[in-house]
Amino acid sequence: MKLDSKYFDSVRVKPDHERLPRQEGPVCQWKGCAAPGHHRAPMGRGQEGRYYLLCLDHVRQFNASYNYFEGMSNAAIEAYQKDSVIGHRPTWKVGANSWAHGTRHGMSQDGGLGPRFNDPHRFFGWRADQAAGTGPEQRRPLRPLELKSLEALNLSASAERHEIKARFKELVKRHHPDSNGGDKRSEDKLREIIQAYNYLKQAGLV
Repeated sequence: MKLDSKYFDSVRVKPDHERLPRQEGPVCQWKGCAAPGHHRAPMGRGQEGRYYLLCLDHVRQFNASYNYFEGMSNAAIEAYQKDSVIGHRPTWKVGANSWAHGTRHGMSQDGGLGPRFNDPHRFFGWRADQAAGTGPEQRRPLRPLELKSLEALNLSASAERHEIKARFKELVKRHHPDSNGGDKRSEDKLREIIQAYNYLKQAGLV
């Protein structure tokens, strides 16, 4: 390699500011600092969730002097620390919570909906109807043996309690041996009726 080669004269070198990698990302927000600001520092009380972006040296300096309670009295600091135990949520005395006041998250003490509860499609209206005694009685789907017992009493699946009781009394009187002169078929039918009624009673339908 010849140092006096003519090709050295044609070599061009970029200036330093062009050869150095460009700085990417935020710049430190400390006054007069141009270093990268990759560390967050809180802006202070009342501005929760907002941060300054500082370089490592300045975030250390910031943290050393940061005081969240700056400007607060001792009484205010004690009250804040006491409330922080429960996450600054409202509380009630025993027996004076939302249930005692009758709000129940929008529901009144009698089970109805409170005045501020918006239920345009009446998803929860059935609760108020039940409390007032105006809504239809809610019944679970009947089991096969329950349906068979209702059929033994000549009743449909929608029969109510009072209908089942009235039909049972009617059929017992009709098929009683004293009314049929000891007919064997009536005795068998009476036994079937009693068994069906007892099963419905155990199932809670009577």
